[in-house]
Amino acid sequence: MSAGTPTGAQARAELDLAGQVLELVRRHAGADAQAEVLVDRREYALTRFAVSYIHQNVADESTSVRLRVHRGGRTAGGSTTVVDAAGLEGLVTRTLEAARLLPPDPGWPGLAPPATASAAGSPDDATAGAGPSERAERVRAFVDAAGGLETAGYCRTSSTRAAFANTAGQSLTGAFTEAGMDGIARARGSAGTAPADGAARLASSRLADLDGSVLGARAAAKARAAVDPVEVPPGSYPVVLEPAAVADLLLMLAVYGFNGRAVNDGVSFAQVGQPQFDRRVSLVDDATAPGAIGLPFDLDGTPKRPLELVRDGVTTSVAHDRRTAAVAGTTSTGHGIGEASSGAVPTNLALVPAEGSGEVTEVDGPMADSAVADLVRGLERGLLVSDIWYTRVLDPRRLVMTGLTRNGVWLVENGELTRPVSTLRFTQSYPGALAPGLVTGIGGHAPHLPGDDWMTVDLQAPALSLAGWNVTGGASG
Repeated sequence: MSAGTPTGAQARAELDLAGQVLELVRRHAGADAQAEVLVDRREYALTRFAVSYIHQNVADESTSVRLRVHRGGRTAGGSTTVVDAAGLEGLVTRTLEAARLLPPDPGWPGLAPPATASAAGSPDDATAGAGPSERAERVRAFVDAAGGLETAGYCRTSSTRAAFANTAGQSLTGAFTEAGMDGIARARGSAGTAPADGAARLASSRLADLDGSVLGARAAAKARAAVDPVEVPPGSYPVVLEPAAVADLLLMLAVYGFNGRAVNDGVSFAQVGQPQFDRRVSLVDDATAPGAIGLPFDLDGTPKRPLELVRDGVTTSVAHDRRTAAVAGTTSTGHGIGEASSGAVPTNLALVPAEGSGEVTEVDGPMADSAVADLVRGLERGLLVSDIWYTRVLDPRRLVMTGLTRNGVWLVENGELTRPVSTLRFTQSYPGALAPGLVTGIGGHAPHLPGDDWMTVDLQAPALSLAGWNVTGGASG
C-alpha cells in the first residue's frame, strides 16, 4: 500500500484529475453549467478467518470519480471508476444528458464557496502500508487468546485519499486511514443446548492500536460465561449496555435524529433548545479530532468543524448539508453525504464519556473492561447487554426501534452477574431511553467501533447504564 499521508505530488494528482473533469464540463456545456467533482482513491485489505483459520486474504485498490452538475435548473450526478480519457469523457456526457432529461430542481442550493479546511485528516503511514502478515499476526493472537474455542472474524485496513473541486473555485484535499478488527469465539454448552458466542471489536486510525490477544481473550470470556442461558419474562429492565450496543444507538440517532432533512421533514425527534436527554448526555461530532476516521470535508465540499449536538441533555444543533441548510434558513455544518434523499448525517459521532482518566483495565469474566464493571456494580437488578443487532425503525418520529441482543446477555443481581440470559427482542425508543432522569451512569472510556462499509462512520461509544429498557420477547417468542 502507498503511504497514508499524501505527498504534495499525490494531492496534486487527485486535484489534477478533478480539474480534468471540470474542464470537460466547460468544454461541453460552457459557462452555464455548475459542476463539482470528488476524486476518491481507496486501498482496502481484508483478512478473514473462520473455524480458527484464515480462509481469505484480499486487497483492492480503486479510484472513483463522482460528478454532479446543475444546468438549466436541473441537477444530475454520475460516477465512474474508469479514469482514462475515454472514461472521463463518458462520465461528463452521460451526466450532462441526464441533467437535460431530469425534472427541474428548485431546491438546488448552489455550489460550496471557497473555504479552507481546518484539518487534513488523520492518516497513519504504517496502517496504509500494512501487509497481510501484520493482519495475520493479529488474527493469530486472537485465536491463541481464545484458548481452543472456535473463532471467526476479520482484520481489515484501508487508506483513503480524496480531492474535491468545483467551478465556484472550491478546492480541498484530505486523507485518512482505518483499521478494524471484529471477532467471535464460540463455546459449547451442555448436551442439547445451542452454542454461545462472545464477540469483541475495535477500530482505530492506527493498526498498532488493535491488540488481537486482548480482543480474543475478551470474546472467549464472554462465550464461556454465556453457555446454558435462562429466559427472562418481557418487561422493563434496568440495563448496562456495553460500547458495542451503544454504538447502534449512536448510529440511529445520527441517521434518523440529528439529520437535517429528517428535522426539516418533521420526522425527527430532535428539537433544538429542548432538554430532551438526561443531563449526563453530551454528543459531539468532530471529524477534525486527532485520530478521527473520515475526510475533513463533506461530499458537498464544505469543510467539517466540530459540531455540538447535545450539551448536558439539551439538544443544541442538528447536522446540515447545503440543501437542508437552505431549507432551514441556516448554513451547512459540513455533513453532506452526497445523496439528497438521505439528508445530512453526523459521521464522527461521540457520546462524551464520564469525567475521569479514561484508562481502562481488563477484568476477568464476560465484562468488556473495568468501565463496564463499575456500572454493573451499581445495578441492583437488571441486565448486562453486550451487543444488539438487526435493528429496525418502527416509529421514526420517536425513533422507536426493535432489534435483538447477541453475543451475550447476563442477569445482574446486587451488582454481580448471576446467570446468562438467552437472546432477547426489544422494542425501545432510543431517545426515550436517554431521557431526563433515565441515564444512571456513563463509562469513562469511549472506544472507536468499526462501522459498516456502506458509509464511513466513526462512532465513539462508552458503556451506558439506563433505568429502563423494554424487553418484548425472548428465545421462545
